[in-house]
Amino acid sequence: MRKLTDELAYQVLSVVEEIPSGKVASYGQIATLIGREKNSRLVGKILSRAEYYGEYPCHRVVNHAGRLAPGFAAQKSLLLAEGVPFKDAVHVDMKRARWDC
Repeated sequence: MRKLTDELAYQVLSVVEEIPSGKVASYGQIATLIGREKNSRLVGKILSRAEYYGEYPCHRVVNHAGRLAPGFAAQKSLLLAEGVPFKDAVHVDMKRARWDC
């Protein structure tokens, strides 16, 4: 895993900022968009510390299967408020909600 730098954090967060309301992206999708397709875990690490960089819609990021982030209690309610469809209690319907960037 690569070292976390402010520059890398802002690369990730600038992509997260572009995810439209009502859509979600996966950690891997974001990693690919910044040219680090094998660093999806690093994306997760950055998002877990996003509050140090400002306010970003990190609730719009889920894993590749649409599973919500563990320990992020407000994520589901934030996504439901934006109209994101779920296929069960802890999985977003990725076929309908994935951000096509």
